[in-house]
Amino acid sequence: MSFLLTMSPSDIVIVVLCSVVGFTLQGAVGFGMGILSSPIFVLIDPRLVPGPVLASTMVFTLAQTVRERRAIDFSGLRWAVAGRFIGTFPAAALLVFLPTDQLGLLFGVIVLFAVGLSVSGLDIVPRPPSLFVAGLFSGIMGTVAAVGGPPLALLYQRSSGATVRGTLSSLFLVGTVVSLFSLVPVGRYGYDELLLTGLLLPGAVFGFLVSRRFVSQLDRGYTRQAVLAVATFAGLVVIFRYFSA
Repeated sequence: MSFLLTMSPSDIVIVVLCSVVGFTLQGAVGFGMGILSSPIFVLIDPRLVPGPVLASTMVFTLAQTVRERRAIDFSGLRWAVAGRFIGTFPAAALLVFLPTDQLGLLFGVIVLFAVGLSVSGLDIVPRPPSLFVAGLFSGIMGTVAAVGGPPLALLYQRSSGATVRGTLSSLFLVGTVVSLFSLVPVGRYGYDELLLTGLLLPGAVFGFLVSRRFVSQLDRGYTRQAVLAVATFAGLVVIFRYFSA
């Protein structure tokens, strides 16, 4: 386990705690693991992002999809999946040719702009064209920075909490598999990243179980506020990451 040689015991504790909090947030809102944890993981060990975050999220979203299966918007999901699939492969190329921090800055601005439109009252409803475009951006952002939730979450912000969680989890389940396969040929997911994934899995299991306690609270009319808050935080985080690099 070569990664343990480069991480102190305190680093390992921080990684595990961040994964617990991140997956709890994702289980309650529908997204947020990559947003919350990726900036911290990059500082501790850059190999944690995006591969291990994506792989552990794949396991988590499988469980989340089963839990919320009755509320999934299957009619919209197919368009989002198509966009996510297409967006994944240019994202892998971008990782090779362009600095990740510059891409993050662009994504952060786009997310904040979308949040601003939502707050202003100009909401874009989930229709085939908007779902495809949101899926496209989700694929690019998820593969590059493990932050693929905001585009789709903003589209579904006025849906029920169960629909947000179930539909996003279904998309992430498909998207993370495709993203991981695209990372292997460019050398971004290998043996070390596989071992690092194991470090995040306990947090995925614990976060999934704990998040059930928060779901009932958010489903009392607070889903939209939670989506907007987490999406805003996501945009600010990636912008801050760029200027602090």
